[in-house]
Amino acid sequence: MNPIMKDVKTSIETERLLLRRPEAGDGAVINEAIRESIHELKPWLVFAQKLPSTEETEENARRAHAKFLTRESLRYLVFLKEGDVYIGTTGFPDIDWDIPKLEIGYWVDTRHSGKGYMREAVGAMTQYALNELKFARLEIRCESENMKSRAIPEALGYDLEGVLRNEDLSVDGERLTDTCIYAKIRT
Repeated sequence: MNPIMKDVKTSIETERLLLRRPEAGDGAVINEAIRESIHELKPWLVFAQKLPSTEETEENARRAHAKFLTRESLRYLVFLKEGDVYIGTTGFPDIDWDIPKLEIGYWVDTRHSGKGYMREAVGAMTQYALNELKFARLEIRCESENMKSRAIPEALGYDLEGVLRNEDLSVDGERLTDTCIYAKIRT
């Protein structure tokens, strides 16, 4: 089946969160979160190497919406149900519908880190991918030194399948880094 014909949820709810696909007009709230979190995000994420303008963030959100429609990737913005406050992003940036397998990515606004929100969001995404979309393999890849990012798959019962040594360059291009590969499979 052509992936564009796959039915996917445009929103997912958890106890405290609403995850929904990006829409036109989301750029401002995403950009504010990036601005507040730039120092924490910069060591790990390519898009945080320089502070994007609100217009650049809006363009990115609109591209993510288009990729959601074509099923190339499925990005979800994470909001607190109480107060409708944007707190971060999660999603499936790399999908192979044929295997079927995918990768889960995420980042959280520094003002909301340490409260278990992203663990809750990624947990919901994990269950959705395994139980409803019927993916056979889920991966979370992160730099070995990014302990906050590593804590999420470890808390959710992902297996550390291995560490690829000297596998990538740091996002600033200055040094070689090791990549941890966590996985969960549907049995």
